[in-house]
Amino acid sequence: MRFRRAIAIAMSVMVISGGAITAKTEAVAVERAALVDQGEQLASQIRTTTARGEYIRALIAHDQPAQDGLDAVLAARPEFISALATLRTALVNADGKIDTAVHRAAALATQETVRAETRDATTITNATATITALATKIDAEVKAWQVAQQSAGDGRLSTSSSSDGYARVRAALDRVGGGGVGLYESSSCAGGSAPACANSNGYIKYRADVGDWSESRINWAMAHELGHIYQFQVWGALNDSSAYYSLFDGDPEFLANCMALVRGYPGSVGCDGDQQIWASAIWVGSVR
Repeated sequence: MRFRRAIAIAMSVMVISGGAITAKTEAVAVERAALVDQGEQLASQIRTTTARGEYIRALIAHDQPAQDGLDAVLAARPEFISALATLRTALVNADGKIDTAVHRAAALATQETVRAETRDATTITNATATITALATKIDAEVKAWQVAQQSAGDGRLSTSSSSDGYARVRAALDRVGGGGVGLYESSSCAGGSAPACANSNGYIKYRADVGDWSESRINWAMAHELGHIYQFQVWGALNDSSAYYSLFDGDPEFLANCMALVRGYPGSVGCDGDQQIWASAIWVGSVR
C-alpha cells in the first residue's frame, strides 16, 4: 500500500515537472520569437537608414557641381562690378562729347546676362571683358573728340566748301556719334559719283552738295559712313562671319544702312529684326 502511494506521488511530481518544463519551453519560444521580430525590425531600420544615407550622398554628389559653379560665379562677380564702376566713370566723362547710347545698351544687355547667370563663371568673365572693352572704347572716342576740338579753328579739315555747308555736315557727324572722326570735303568718292565715303584710316569725305541736303538726310549719310568706320575696325572678323553673308549677302553698304537705322537714322532701305540686332553689335566692336 505504501509502495503504491509512493509511486503515485512520484508520478504526480513528474506530471507537475513536465508541465512546468512545457510551460517554460513555450515561454522561451515566445521570447525567442519576440527577439527574432525585434531583430528583423532593427535590420529593416538599418536598411532604411542605409538607403537614406546613400540617397543623401547621391544628392550631395549630384548638387556639388552646381554648388561649385555658383561659388565660382560669386567669386567672379566682384571683378565685374569693378568693371561697371570703371564704365560708369567713362560714361560720365563722355557726357556731352560723344554719343554713348549704343554703348549703354550693350552694357545693360551684358548686365542682364550676368544677373541671370548662376552656374558658369566663364560667362561672368566674358561679360567683365566686354564691359572693360566698352569703357576703353568710350575713353578712346572721348580722346579723339578732344583732339578734334583742339585742332585748328573749328576743326575743319577743308576750306574749299562754304562754311555753312561744312558746319552742317560736321554737326551731323558729331550728332550721330562721330565727334572724333576727321571730315574732308572732296569730290573723289567713287570718282565723284558717290556723295560721301569712309576711309579705312578713320576719316570721312563728302561732296560739297551734301551740305545742302536736309538735316535728316545728312544725319543718315553721316551715320551710314560712320558705320563703315566701325566696320573697318572689325574688318577681318566681319568678312570671316557666315552670318554677315547670310543676313547681308556680304554687302557692307546694306550693313551700314542697318547700322544707321539702329542708331536712329533710317534711310530708304529697311532691315528686319535679326539684321538690326546683328548690326547693332558692330557699333560696339562685336561680330556675332
